[in-house]
Amino acid sequence: MRKRSIIQMTLVGVAVGAALAVVAVFIPWLPDAASEQAGIIDSVYWVVTIICVVIFALVAGVTSYAVYKFKAPPGDMDDGSPIHGHTGLEIVWTLIPTILVTFIAIYSGVALAQSEDLPSDHRVVQVTAEQFAWTFTYPDIEVEGGRPLTTGELVVPVDQAIEFMITSKDVIHSFWVPEWRMKQDAVKGVTTRTVVEPTKVGEYAVVCTELCGLGHATMRSQARVLSMADFEAWVEEQQRLAREGGSVQGKALFTQQCGSCHTLADAGTTGEVGPNLDDALQGADADFVMESIVDPSASIAEGYEDTMPDNFGEVFTEPQLEGLVEYLLEATGGGR
Repeated sequence: MRKRSIIQMTLVGVAVGAALAVVAVFIPWLPDAASEQAGIIDSVYWVVTIICVVIFALVAGVTSYAVYKFKAPPGDMDDGSPIHGHTGLEIVWTLIPTILVTFIAIYSGVALAQSEDLPSDHRVVQVTAEQFAWTFTYPDIEVEGGRPLTTGELVVPVDQAIEFMITSKDVIHSFWVPEWRMKQDAVKGVTTRTVVEPTKVGEYAVVCTELCGLGHATMRSQARVLSMADFEAWVEEQQRLAREGGSVQGKALFTQQCGSCHTLADAGTTGEVGPNLDDALQGADADFVMESIVDPSASIAEGYEDTMPDNFGEVFTEPQLEGLVEYLLEATGGGR
């Protein structure tokens, strides 16, 4: 009889485990892996998943069998007979979780150390977060005036390790590209770091995963992974734009830094956190546009809150600000 009960519990557990395995394996829970670190992080995920499936199947098998086998007959209102328990069983079900949790901790620690391994020929990119935009600075790439290249779009070469140095200008944000798996908080006054080596050419979303205010859902940017030749061509193009200045640079700057919050037909942006600039800047002059950028609290459009960062006067250089103003006037028909 006891052998039969064990067989029945085992069959139930196997059925539950098989069902969970199908759900875990055949549904694409994870985005594509596009970095060296992604494989390491995914291995931790699958190790933990397998352990959880086995434990859940065991518990579900025993529970399902007990509910069916030992249910009280209709009309039976008596209490169950008192039992003392089983000391050996209690020791086993305490030791096994302890061993499993210790194993997971060690495995995860090793995986974290491997994912943060940094080769000597790596590139550094400084990531700055603020409500509600990302800024990426390349300290080893100079543009006009000896300034480091700064953009609102993350562009990196494939198959080269990147050390991201991350900070925030205001509240806590969190830097994450799902296909790269590595995620790190951006904290004001603190520089955190994470390492990624992209392995696939393509375009990916940069996402803020820490609730950071009204425009949190729009705090996204684009990460482009290019071949080394294309990356070098992109660097040359950015240096050319910096030399040209004016509205050419202004349009690129607007698309990278402002488009997630503002709608502007000429730039093809559809942000709704701030006012529609096609309407708000109709007939505006250069002084008004400049003030709206460097001191946005001075004039707040009706129906909108005072959420625009007030430090663009510090973030952008004077030529960048002039180019942005020139572009906005051209794009919206202002100053006429």
